[in-house]
Amino acid sequence: MKNVYLKYISALLIFGSNGIVARYISLNSYKIVLFRTFIGSIFLLLIFIISKQSISVKQNKKEFAYIVISGLAMGASWMFLYEAYTQIGVSVATLAYYCGPIFVMALSRFVFKEKITGIKSLGFLSVLAGMYMVNQRELLRGGLSWGLLCGIMAAVMYAVMVIFNKQATSLTGLENSMLQLSFSFVAVAVFTLIKQGFVFAIPPQSILPILVLGVVNTGIGCYLYFSSIPRLPAQTVAICGYLEPVSALIFSSIFLQERLTVIQLFGTVFILGGAALGELHKTRKS
Repeated sequence: MKNVYLKYISALLIFGSNGIVARYISLNSYKIVLFRTFIGSIFLLLIFIISKQSISVKQNKKEFAYIVISGLAMGASWMFLYEAYTQIGVSVATLAYYCGPIFVMALSRFVFKEKITGIKSLGFLSVLAGMYMVNQRELLRGGLSWGLLCGIMAAVMYAVMVIFNKQATSLTGLENSMLQLSFSFVAVAVFTLIKQGFVFAIPPQSILPILVLGVVNTGIGCYLYFSSIPRLPAQTVAICGYLEPVSALIFSSIFLQERLTVIQLFGTVFILGGAALGELHKTRKS
C-alpha cells in the first residue's frame, strides 16, 4: 500500500507542475495541448500493449460514445486552461479550473438525479465567494477578461468530461485514460488543422519542455494516477486530490514568482474548502 500511496501522490505533484512546464514552451495554448495529448496517448498506448491488456470497449458501444465525448471535452478543457495560464497566470487559472468539481456537483442534480444537500449548497456558495475574492481586482478593473473566461470554460469542460466519463462504468484504469487522451488529441488536432494546418515551427528551446509535458506530465502522470486510485479508499482519493492545486500554487510561487494577495489567499481557502466539502460529503455518504 505504501507504493500505491507513493504512486498517487507522485501523480498529483506531477500534475501540479503542468502550468510551470507549459510556461517554458514558446507556443500558443492549442499547440501545447496538441503535442501533450499526442505524446501522452502514444506513451499510454505503448504501456497498454506491453502490459498485454485486452480491449473491452468493443463490447459496449454506448459507453464508447461516452468516452469519445469525455475525451473531446478534456481536449477543449486543456486548451482553455493553457490559454488561461498565459493570460492570468498559473495560480489564478488553477483556482478557476478547480471550480470544475462544483460544476459537476451542480450538473449531477439533473444528470444523475443526485439531491443537492445543504452541505453541497454551502460548498457551492463557498466556491463562488472564493472566485470573487481571487478575481476581485480584475473584475473591478475591467470586468470579465478573456483569461478569466478561459479559466471558467476550462472548469465547465472539465465538468462535461467527468459527467460523461462517470457513465462509462465498465471502462476503467489504463484503457479509459488511453482512449480519453486519444480522443482529446483528435479534438485538438481537428481544431489546429482548421485554424492553421499542421505546418508550424517549434522553437528549439521548447523541444525539451514539450517532451517533459507529454511523456512525464501526461503519460507517466496518467499511468501513475489510474493505476493507483482503484486500490485507494474513495475518501483518501478525495482528500489527497487537493494536493494537486495546492502544489500548483506553491510551484508557481517558487518558480514563476507569482504572488497572491491576502484577499486572494482567503479566496483560495474558500474555493478549495468548498470543493473539498462537497467531495468529502459525497464520499462519506457512499
